[in-house]
Amino acid sequence: MKHWRIEQMNWERFDPQRVDPDIVPLVKAASVVERNGLDYARYLKNVFADDPAFRQAADNWAEEEVQHGDALGRWAMLADPAWDYMAAFERYRQSYRLDLDVDASIRGSRTGELIARCMVETGTSSFYTALADATDEPVLRAICRQIAADEYRHFKLFYDHMNRYLRRERLGVWQRTRIALGRVTESEDDELASAYHTTNEPAGLPYDHRRCIAAYMSRALRFYQPRHAVRVTGMILKTIGWTPHGRLHALIARGLYRLLMMRQRRFARVLATA
Repeated sequence: MKHWRIEQMNWERFDPQRVDPDIVPLVKAASVVERNGLDYARYLKNVFADDPAFRQAADNWAEEEVQHGDALGRWAMLADPAWDYMAAFERYRQSYRLDLDVDASIRGSRTGELIARCMVETGTSSFYTALADATDEPVLRAICRQIAADEYRHFKLFYDHMNRYLRRERLGVWQRTRIALGRVTESEDDELASAYHTTNEPAGLPYDHRRCIAAYMSRALRFYQPRHAVRVTGMILKTIGWTPHGRLHALIARGLYRLLMMRQRRFARVLATA
């Protein structure tokens, strides 16, 4: 069940004078990735074919993901009236497709799949929180806060199902850590790069992964603050079975924030020479 609806947002408050031009490309890219949630639900329902409770949860999750995309797309068209959200989404669908013809997780187990989903929700929850904190535009700030809250609930949804499967499959802490870190590194794959290309670059420009992922990441990582790294660290530690409190948490969070800023500068250099 949706916790909010697009029509409940106060769209009349949109203020073009407060739009950060560096945020608009991120919102455009995020809108098509979110709307693609229906394909992810199909993939998950194939993996969990004999689990009706999870299949229903996947459908509910996908419905909320599509709403995220539609809300972001509507805002992006206010920020850039020449942009067409649905046309961009169709272009994205032609550029990037999931392999839906599966009956098992690419992570090697159902627990592994759910760990990976927890990592995705960790990333999206922190990303939208960072955007909400960074923008002065009131409508986008309200949308991002609603989405961030949804994504945290999604994290808890996948985390609870992960624990249910963990009792059967018994993955150890280091196995869970390997899967979690592996999924985190996939943030630089074609999903986001292709989304940036198809929503922000002209149709005649050939796709270049290196240029597009640099353009996306150099912008997105700039909006992260140390408190966002603390949130990310806590969710990751919880997923892999470590206690997300105390000195270790703080130490890892500081290291993570430094790593994020190093990556931001590296992507900015790549973009400058692309």
